[in-house]
Amino acid sequence: MTTDRSIVIDSIGVGLATGAYGLSFGTISTASGLSIAQTCVMSLLVFTGASQFAFIGIIASGGNPITGAFTAVLLSSRNMFYGVSLARRLQLTGTQRLASAHFVIDESTAMAVTRATSRQTRLGFYWTGVSIFVLWNLTTFLGALAGTAIGRPETYGLDAAVGAAFLGLLWPRLTSWHARIVALIGAAVALGVVPVTAAGLPIIVGGGAAVVLGMLWRPRSRA
Repeated sequence: MTTDRSIVIDSIGVGLATGAYGLSFGTISTASGLSIAQTCVMSLLVFTGASQFAFIGIIASGGNPITGAFTAVLLSSRNMFYGVSLARRLQLTGTQRLASAHFVIDESTAMAVTRATSRQTRLGFYWTGVSIFVLWNLTTFLGALAGTAIGRPETYGLDAAVGAAFLGLLWPRLTSWHARIVALIGAAVALGVVPVTAAGLPIIVGGGAAVVLGMLWRPRSRA
């Protein structure tokens, strides 16, 4: 039987593992040209790793910040659907929902939706979301300080670290053959349009292709 204590411990463990990625984000962000303040504000207000890495990746490659922002919004739109799913399970009032919306991310959702009771759902959601938020922002700041001392990211291979960190966040979510095929096709489309599009657009095109394919192609459930 799952106890409240075990949920809290598991949630903190997820928070420690995920929050550590903030160190990489902070380092890459300031090494790519953002200030320490800009980097920290992004982690405070955006608080979704995949979107943040996508934005920095576009900026680091010379892309337009507007393109980077659009890509980040596109990637983070999934959190809206998470919120719809969590609203009933968390049993919160309107004000409480508004205050909790910032913590709706992949990890907090995953730790919440599998629980048997509303109390355990809230434990998984808040302990995961808050622990990741605190550590993510702390490690972002530490990484940002390091990034200002490092200088140009390509000197140390940190330009490649953007993609590596993004993949590290993405891979654990590809839990089925269907999701992996969709992701591979999206990546192939993005790579295919690199020679003919401006910096930043390939990820939008590839991501859009993956979304459309994922909506149109649903695997048949076995009877």
